[in-house]
Amino acid sequence: MILLDEVEKAHPDVHEIFFQVFDKGMMDDSEGRRIDFKNTLILLTSNVGSEVIMERTQNGTVRAGLDGLDAALRAPLLKVFPAAFLGRVVTIPYYPLSDSMIEAITRHQFGKIARRLRASHDAELVIGDGVMALVKARCTEIESGGRMIDAILTNTLLPELSRGVLNRSLDGEKMTKVTVSASTDGFAYSFE
Repeated sequence: MILLDEVEKAHPDVHEIFFQVFDKGMMDDSEGRRIDFKNTLILLTSNVGSEVIMERTQNGTVRAGLDGLDAALRAPLLKVFPAAFLGRVVTIPYYPLSDSMIEAITRHQFGKIARRLRASHDAELVIGDGVMALVKARCTEIESGGRMIDAILTNTLLPELSRGVLNRSLDGEKMTKVTVSASTDGFAYSFE
């Protein structure tokens, strides 16, 4: 499997290279070796046409039907990719995350943090009321999708959580539970 994220940012020569792969199922590398792609899944992501998709959704729910979506996406795609390239790929639109999806991803991420805390410090992580709503409220850039959740947790929650855990470890304090709650200033932490 090969993933090329945001392929619209790639040099046009990259698109040309893939013509050979799409047509023959193989390509030659710079040393003349033949590379076989016959059993390879190639995924290309792009933000081209995202405004068209955004117009058709509200809170991750399809407002307008899928009928005509391919036609509506064709014009913006042709501005970036050659028609011959588009003729060799299958366009699969993806919609913005709904609030319930954002909550599910956030719960999953908190689960990972809880497992790490349990494994490293034998402590329980408790997520208080309002924390999910706080994360959802901070996910204001719908185009960012799940990346925004990761950024919020990585740049806001984890540093403070880590600082509290490390301070207690350095002071020799035994910790059995960490509670994260929502406050007017963001996240609040209680270490027991």
